[in-house]
Amino acid sequence: MKIVIIAIIVLIIILTILAISFRRKHTSQIKKLEHRKLQIQHKPIFEEMTKIKQLNMTGETEEKFETWRATWTEVIDVRMPELDNLLFDAEDYIDRFRLKKLKATITQIEEKIQFSQQEMNGILSGLDELVGSEEKNRIEMEMLQERHRSARKKILAHQPAFGETVNPLEKELETFKPQFAEYETLTENGNYLQAREIVIALTEKGDYLFQIIEQIPTFLSDIQNSIPSSIRELRNGVREMEGQAYYIRHLEVEKKLTEIENRLGHMLESIAKLEMDGIQEEVEDIHNRLDELYDALEKEVVAKHYVEENFQTVYNELARVTGLVNETLTEITFVQQSYRINEDEAKIPQSASEEIQLLNKQFDVITEQIENNTSAYSSMQENIQMITEKVSYIDEERKDFAERLKKLRNDENNVRAELKGLSKELQDVDRSLHRGNIPGIPGDIDARLEEAEEQLYIVRQSLEEVPLNMTLVNAYLENAKQSVREVKGKTEELLENVMLIEWIIQYGNRYRASNERVHAQLQEAEESFRQFRYAKALEEAATAVEEVEPGAMKRIEELLQEKDNVTI
Repeated sequence: MKIVIIAIIVLIIILTILAISFRRKHTSQIKKLEHRKLQIQHKPIFEEMTKIKQLNMTGETEEKFETWRATWTEVIDVRMPELDNLLFDAEDYIDRFRLKKLKATITQIEEKIQFSQQEMNGILSGLDELVGSEEKNRIEMEMLQERHRSARKKILAHQPAFGETVNPLEKELETFKPQFAEYETLTENGNYLQAREIVIALTEKGDYLFQIIEQIPTFLSDIQNSIPSSIRELRNGVREMEGQAYYIRHLEVEKKLTEIENRLGHMLESIAKLEMDGIQEEVEDIHNRLDELYDALEKEVVAKHYVEENFQTVYNELARVTGLVNETLTEITFVQQSYRINEDEAKIPQSASEEIQLLNKQFDVITEQIENNTSAYSSMQENIQMITEKVSYIDEERKDFAERLKKLRNDENNVRAELKGLSKELQDVDRSLHRGNIPGIPGDIDARLEEAEEQLYIVRQSLEEVPLNMTLVNAYLENAKQSVREVKGKTEELLENVMLIEWIIQYGNRYRASNERVHAQLQEAEESFRQFRYAKALEEAATAVEEVEPGAMKRIEELLQEKDNVTI
């Protein structure tokens, strides 16, 4: 029983909470709708509509005013009371928890508020447009009429500058007057929005017309004066240059000038009809073409100066290099009798000779063109520049090749001199071995001496070949130098070891009488020495003295350094 009572109490509490939440939620929603309704209701629309009364209350203005007033009267007198009733019903449904009826009523309220809001916004927007149109119309029309008057004055004051466009322009300007009058009529009758359409159309038309009125004098001045003047100058320049033996037929100046004149005629016809589209681009293009012709003629003048200034210099340089190339071609024949030259190197003089002959032929063509006036100077300039560059390249290549030929002779002389020096160096090594007071020469040293002598012999033999292969000779020489260096180094090392052995044995003699082990070790070292085993002898002698006197080797080395002043 207690559980049932508790459950009932809990259920009542839950229902109470839900009821409170339901009421609070929908009451808040109703209050927001009521607030929106009051905002619409209290909007001073009638006060806003009084602004129209400063306009002409006729025609379109009067019709709109009456429509807006009737609309807003219906909103205030009919729709607002309906909303009040619906809001009251909604509150009642909340109290009675009639959810379905409440939702339907709230939907109705929202629809009516939204519709009233749209009606209000439409009236305010229409008011702004109507009042604003009157002010904008008045300002823009005054400006348009002023521009119209200025344009007419300009045409009347400068009729020659407008040429055949005077009458078409005046006719176009006359078409504005009926529309000005229509604008005034519409404004007086309160038809401001229709008047606005006229203002917009006239402004668009005026922008184009007033712009071309500003442009036409400039275009006509260019087409009738400036451009024809440039054409006359170009024709005069062409005649003068032809009289001075310039070849300029390739430029087709007359043909291009005639084409420009024809274009000018078509442009004048278009301007007379006030067909201005593309005229500016046409004028700019013609000026660019005239500039190109001026530049082309100027280029020929500059080119002629270049040709006259450089012709003899290039002729002399071509003759000089041609002679040197021929000398190199002859020289290579004799050099190949003495020296072997690889196939690619040997082709260089012949290739240079063929190229220089071709350049001489090209220069002969230029000479003929100058004499007979059969080519443009700009073309001759390019060819002379090309010949100059190629002659310079051929000359540099020839110099490099000549240096390589000269180097062959120098290399041979250097090899012979080095061979002589290496032979003497090897003889000195041999003498030092025989004068070194040693029992004999070790087998490896003897073999190295023979190897070095054999390498020197190979170099001598390679120098006797005809033609000489200096690449091979230099390779043999490097082998010989390596062999002589090695045997010399080994010999110096040997002689130093021999001297060191003698000093060690002399130094160790002081211990022989008192130390039999030292005596025996030194005897072994002496025996190795007599058998030409100098490295073993050095090791044995050094071990003997170091055992009896640690640090003895360091002392002996110091004595060797002071041998000129110290006696053991």
